[in-house]
Amino acid sequence: MIRKLVALAALAVACTVNAQDYPNKPIHIIIPSTPGGGTDYIGRLMSTKLHELNGWAVVPENKPGAGTALGLAEAARSPAQGYDLVIGQSDNVTLIPLLMKVAYDPVRDLTPVALVATTPMVLLVAEASPYKTLPQVIEAAKKEPNKISYGTSGTGGGVHIAMEMLQHEAGFKMQHVPYKGSAPALADLMGGHLQFAGSSISSAATLIKSGKVRALAVTSPKRNPALPDVPTVAELGYKDFSVVTYYGVLAPAKTPDAIVTRLNSDFNKLLARQDVKDALAAQGLETAPVSSAQFAALIQSDIGKAQQTIKSAGIVIQQ
Repeated sequence: MIRKLVALAALAVACTVNAQDYPNKPIHIIIPSTPGGGTDYIGRLMSTKLHELNGWAVVPENKPGAGTALGLAEAARSPAQGYDLVIGQSDNVTLIPLLMKVAYDPVRDLTPVALVATTPMVLLVAEASPYKTLPQVIEAAKKEPNKISYGTSGTGGGVHIAMEMLQHEAGFKMQHVPYKGSAPALADLMGGHLQFAGSSISSAATLIKSGKVRALAVTSPKRNPALPDVPTVAELGYKDFSVVTYYGVLAPAKTPDAIVTRLNSDFNKLLARQDVKDALAAQGLETAPVSSAQFAALIQSDIGKAQQTIKSAGIVIQQ
């Protein structure tokens, strides 16, 4: 018993020392998507601002694949020392593990660190599209099922689920074309290879402002401040329709509590800064700083709601 107590005391001292010395080498933030999308924007913004705040070496790394699940799987396998973080979101934390076989359990293998922002998705057509409103797209899809193709950032992601829910509720069918991120999907939308697409506002904001794509609706219950002239899906006749996604920072499970607490405090300091708020708001992202425990509770709640939605809507994902 004495040996066990001594060992536990030594472990506690080691953890304290590690936390006090942290960090003593570069911190890597995995971005599990291609460059140019909303996840990429958040990952690079947080990396830059964390460096500005503390002078730490923070390295963002794009590691796309498997509908953004590949990056989270790598983070889950990384040493739990606070040097390997990942940008998680509703897609790869809540939805994909429910719908696809992945190499990680989001609750067991990852530790929530900080909730960065929340945002709805935006439904889009190209500038040259004959469709001016979402009801026009739905009407065309009802007349010719599966003729209209729509692109998303990946199978089982938030946009895919939102579109499956909308098709179920409105009674139409489109052809799903999954991509490895929002950027290539939007490129094909502008190039005429797709007729319709869904995206995070942050991924599409620049294209919307430049007029290269047309925003038809957002999926939140209320209009988004970044797109005040764009109606919600609920406004267009589907009053109970609501899909909002979250973005946050996660670490491997068993990362020391002291390091998680320190990182949560630092990220929340960044989210309270006006320059960071403005940068996120310009991309349709609303800041929502909470404790790591509150972020964990949000994830658990979101998983429960997603399970109910998938079952009630009869969503079947082709893998």
